[in-house]
Amino acid sequence: MTPSAETTGTDRSRGLSTQEADARRARYGPNAVAEAKVPLWRQLLAKFWAPVPWMLEAVILLQLLLGRHVEAAVIAALLVFNAGVAFLQERRARDALALLRRQLHVTARVLRDAQWQRIAAEDLVPGDIVHVRAGDIVPADLLLFDGAVTLDQSALTGESLPVEAGAGNPAYAGSVVRQGEASGEVTGTGAHTYFGRTAELVRTASAPSHMQRTIFAIVQRLVLFDSLLVGLVLIYALRHRLPLLESAEFALMLLVASVPVALPATYTLATALASLVLSRKGVLVTRLPAVEEAAAMDTLVSDKTGTLTQNTLTLAGVKPLAPEADEAAVLRAAALASDDATQDPLDLAILVPARARGLLRDAPPRADFHPFDPTTRRSEGIYTVAGRAWHAVKGAANVIGPLCRLDAAGQAALEAAERQLGASGARVLAVAAGEAQDLRLLGVVGLADPPRADAADLIARLRTLGVRVHMATGDALETARAIGAQLGLGERVCEARGAGLRDVESCDLFARVLPEDKHAIVQALQQRGHVTGMTGDGVNDAPALRQAELGVAVASATDVAKAAAGVVLTEPGLAGVLTVVREGREVHRRMLTYTLNKVLKTFEIVVFLTLGLWLTGGFVMSSTLIVLLLFTNDFVTMTIAGDRVQPAPRPQRWRVGALVGAAFVFAALCLVFSFGFYWWGRTAWGLDPAQAQTLAFLILVFTNQANVYVLRCDGPLWSLAPGRWMLRASLADVVAVTLLAGLGLLMAAVPWTLVGVLLGATLGFALILDQVKRFVFPRFAIV
Repeated sequence: MTPSAETTGTDRSRGLSTQEADARRARYGPNAVAEAKVPLWRQLLAKFWAPVPWMLEAVILLQLLLGRHVEAAVIAALLVFNAGVAFLQERRARDALALLRRQLHVTARVLRDAQWQRIAAEDLVPGDIVHVRAGDIVPADLLLFDGAVTLDQSALTGESLPVEAGAGNPAYAGSVVRQGEASGEVTGTGAHTYFGRTAELVRTASAPSHMQRTIFAIVQRLVLFDSLLVGLVLIYALRHRLPLLESAEFALMLLVASVPVALPATYTLATALASLVLSRKGVLVTRLPAVEEAAAMDTLVSDKTGTLTQNTLTLAGVKPLAPEADEAAVLRAAALASDDATQDPLDLAILVPARARGLLRDAPPRADFHPFDPTTRRSEGIYTVAGRAWHAVKGAANVIGPLCRLDAAGQAALEAAERQLGASGARVLAVAAGEAQDLRLLGVVGLADPPRADAADLIARLRTLGVRVHMATGDALETARAIGAQLGLGERVCEARGAGLRDVESCDLFARVLPEDKHAIVQALQQRGHVTGMTGDGVNDAPALRQAELGVAVASATDVAKAAAGVVLTEPGLAGVLTVVREGREVHRRMLTYTLNKVLKTFEIVVFLTLGLWLTGGFVMSSTLIVLLLFTNDFVTMTIAGDRVQPAPRPQRWRVGALVGAAFVFAALCLVFSFGFYWWGRTAWGLDPAQAQTLAFLILVFTNQANVYVLRCDGPLWSLAPGRWMLRASLADVVAVTLLAGLGLLMAAVPWTLVGVLLGATLGFALILDQVKRFVFPRFAIV
């Protein structure tokens, strides 16, 4: 139902009642656009429409052309099984993401039952009275009736220029409030907004992450390597007049062996499960790649207020600088340049003591007020005194000084007072008053925001994990240095411009930082090769949060900052960053195990099958057994996504050459063992060609199992117990293939004793490989 004229005329001093709001929500529905849901049957059929399924479907067709109907049915059954497993795993990941989405909705300030309150934006109804301010995403279509704002509608219209809106103007859902604040009445919600959608916070980026790019780069190399082997196989088959269809089928299976069938499901599942764990620990993930980007982060640029400090400002001192001003006059002017409605911690810290001293009892009538603006770095109250406009201004000393046209002596006195109050870590604001063209500097006020009790310890713990923390603050150099010393960050203070950015690595602290400077700091660190994290809370922090590999929106962040960040903290402080770093490194370790195992397995399988063809003159495994081998292997490797791992003690980077080199060493050793046992088993046990194919299949299945357990940790393979699902999958895999081989199902039967000998030999080989790992991992800097 479309909102009608009956929704207008809400009492703007009381807002809607709860009962009326509930009735309208039932009539108009939630303030959200229903997502287009793909039917489950279409999601399942999509698993059969991709390069890997196409190749397997081609193999099935070739089997039918060769008259092998049973083999074709077996491969078709395995294809259906794999599609079902991938479908269930991806659905599990989607369920985890859906839970996160429910926690990441935009909130709105709404007047209900004569009380201002915060509610989920989806609960807004037409006729609600809503207040928006800088940093908000407009939660529904509004008709403004008070205040003025600058709106960024670029995400909706593509127009980059901001739009000014005041009383009588609309503000459309999805717009970003860049400056100012205003109140308005909701005129449209959900699908009935002007642009047909609500502003939702969750934005899952589709751009590939470092991990995805690295893994796919490795896969491309494997496909090129296998293509070379396929060419050699086809040349061999033509020269030796092997059956053309069988040769084409075998060559196609070599390519299938190099494609990571389980990669998308494993990657999505690993990051989604990690995001679910993080949500229980107070960290909400807005973009899945941010989880594993945290593993590589070696530098964190942190805001001071509320993140490193308690965000509970108190008046630390007042210093008059004008002959006619005393402490009371300075504090009174600072209070007149403040406003309760902004809920700005700086304003509240000044208003409370000013009222306690009775300094505002005879305050003149206020004509206008300009809240703190990051671009001007000051706030201003305009009052009527003796029929003329009188201004009270407070802000950064280097901003207020020039406004007062100070001479050299006055500027020196201001800077000395700033240093004196800032030496203890207080934030210093200059205060001026007078007519617009004749502002006089009255003095400075110091506001103390002590460090959080856990901040120094968290910084030290991040340092032990190889993450260096820099502090960025708008405070003066002396204030930044004092706080930095208390937190153990160091005392080298720079400004975020000029020499400070040219030698950014030598700076422990950045002072006098403007919001736009944060983006420059992040870029400077990235140009020096650092993977950088950034914490922020304001609308102007959004570019820096988006630029950083790991953008972190703190607990008090605006909706725009949350939308730009990769993760959102729900608790103040840096504890959430420590949590996401550890969880990210666990995800990295799981995917490292998967990638190493995939490269090793590809080298081993394709080289074994190719050399087997050259040395025996025949195919050492049927296409049915190759497909069964791939699925039994993936059945276990997909469980790596939830395996128990030990996170690395330092930042992790993906090194393609090192990964391929280490995997090649392990694959060479596996090939020596595999070929040795294959030839011994074939000759000593007098196996016929069909039984030899079964033996080759068992060797490759069991060595893959050994590889997973050897590669999953840095220490001895018995030093870290595997995850419950991995252990169950391994046992099921070993039992299933042993029964198939012993009973002769889907393959020729081999003696039970031979299977037992192979299991024992594989266990012994795994222990040898585990010792070799102690030299290979450090040599290739794997961890």
